[in-house]
Amino acid sequence: MNHLAAIDPGLSKCGLVLADTETLQVKAAGVLPPERCQALLLEWAQSPGCTTVLLGDGTGSRPWQQWLRTHQLRVQLIPEAGTTLAARERYWQLEPARGWRRWLPPGLRLPPRDVDDVVAQLLIERQLGRALSRSRDLELLNR
Repeated sequence: MNHLAAIDPGLSKCGLVLADTETLQVKAAGVLPPERCQALLLEWAQSPGCTTVLLGDGTGSRPWQQWLRTHQLRVQLIPEAGTTLAARERYWQLEPARGWRRWLPPGLRLPPRDVDDVVAQLLIERQLGRALSRSRDLELLNR
């Protein structure tokens, strides 16, 4: 089993995703405080198959680069340009609009929650060049 982790770094919250690159499934996702992300990354690094962490190169990435290297985790920087807007669109693909939101034009829909985890998923998708799906047994880390 090959797993890939990704972080959308932030100062107060981070998007975090763990994906299976063989099945193209997101296994865990959440928007968490940095300390919780670090604990999970260390836990995931202990399991076989999670060898690399993709890190968005935006705000707050420098301290993360240092932390990941200090803990002997292989890090790969991924350009974050345009991911916030792309994550809003991708959110609605993953969670189709229901109720009154269905009637809004897609460009006017705002997700009802933070989408930092979707940004982290987009980082993996950009790296793999393929879309990931969210399985029914997805572990939601922040809910």
